[in-house]
Amino acid sequence: MGDLATSYAAVRWQDIVDIALNSYILFRFYVLFRDTNAFRVLLGITLLWFLNRISFSFGLIVTSWAFQGITAVGALIIIVVFRNEIRSVLQVRDLRALLWELHPKASRSPVGVMADSVFALSRTYTGALIVLPGMEEIDDVVHSGIPWDGKVSREMLMTIFWTESPVHDGAVIIQDDRVKEVGAILPLSQRQDFPSYYGTRHRAAAGLSEAKDALVVAVSEERGTVTVAKNSHMATVSRKEQLEEMIMHHLEGKRGRRTYPGKEYLELGTALLLSFFIITGVWYSFTRGRDTTVAFDVPIEYINRSPAVAISNTSTNELRVFLSGSRSLIQSVRPEQLRARIDMTGTKEGLNIVKITEADIEYPPGLALKEIHPEEIEVLLDAYGNKTLPVQVDWTGKLPGDLNMEKVTVAPDKVVITGPKKILEQMYTLYTEKVPLDGLKKSGKITARIVLDPVSLTLAQGSKDTVTIEYVLAEKER
Repeated sequence: MGDLATSYAAVRWQDIVDIALNSYILFRFYVLFRDTNAFRVLLGITLLWFLNRISFSFGLIVTSWAFQGITAVGALIIIVVFRNEIRSVLQVRDLRALLWELHPKASRSPVGVMADSVFALSRTYTGALIVLPGMEEIDDVVHSGIPWDGKVSREMLMTIFWTESPVHDGAVIIQDDRVKEVGAILPLSQRQDFPSYYGTRHRAAAGLSEAKDALVVAVSEERGTVTVAKNSHMATVSRKEQLEEMIMHHLEGKRGRRTYPGKEYLELGTALLLSFFIITGVWYSFTRGRDTTVAFDVPIEYINRSPAVAISNTSTNELRVFLSGSRSLIQSVRPEQLRARIDMTGTKEGLNIVKITEADIEYPPGLALKEIHPEEIEVLLDAYGNKTLPVQVDWTGKLPGDLNMEKVTVAPDKVVITGPKKILEQMYTLYTEKVPLDGLKKSGKITARIVLDPVSLTLAQGSKDTVTIEYVLAEKER
């Protein structure tokens, strides 16, 4: 209990923002998807993920792999099978509805226009079949529809179902306020208890309502009656107001229960609180779980050094830092995330003792810095100077047995270098990179790079970093 209190006492303001932001994202995810089939499947996948973690903690390797594979396949199934359902939720015109609203509008569908159009078709004995999808996808049972994407209006529906229209025998699919498809073919019901006056349109309406949760409106061209099919039930509608009520009830059901506001606010409050606890638990498991301490070797970078001096020597080129945190965070640390930056402000020429503090070490959030070795380093700073040094070829290997090196000329034979004065005082010659003798067969010229060691040395402005070596070979006297 004391460790838990200590952990929460060390919470940073960044952690509070992190938990609050992700809790709200999880809550919004629930608000948007709570009444969808994709959300129900996702709950099952989440359960599988927890079972995977539990089996892994108990050392059940094969079981853990099995759950992990099923979870991965399940995630893919959600994306592929429920892609239309996910798109319909996220495809909103108002960003505020996506980020803030707790009660998404049941629909933007023009219910009055649809009801008025249906009874206008009924009065003229014009056959019609209108489908309003529910929460379930209908793409797997509805075929041959022609994409339309036109705004719902009385004139459009009257034109589509006009007897001379090439698509008047098919069904119209309406999503929100758009006619998505026309001329669609619906599955026919195989029931034998229908009245004899039910035609193909009625059987198609019943067939789709038996397979899916869609609402289907059928208008008979023989009798002019309006029939609504929903959840395998067929009902004859005689008044426009009655049809409007049925459509509204269906559309409201697509976005969940709206009958008991108090109960719904309790549900949303519980969901928000649960989201907070879930994210807090995840945060705690990542940042304050079972601690693991690991040592890292971090290269040292020197910053804010005066341009008038150079680093001549240091007691070490890297620091060993000990970081503590949860195993998952420790394992995710990459070398580029660790930096030791030593501020050289205020240092001067000569030997400087620099104390290392936690502020000099950069490391990922969620980890704790336990130790630094060494705690201080020695840095020898020296003023810059110039020196002219001769260049000598660094030969390696041996000439063929019948050849002698008669003459070697290096151009330029001297170069000017810049570096710390104390280092320059101890230097008398520069060497080229190693030049092999084994491959030389006759006199000629080669180019070699000048080696500058240590790295604090540089060539003066205007000096080239290569030299040309001209050599003369002669055969040995026999």
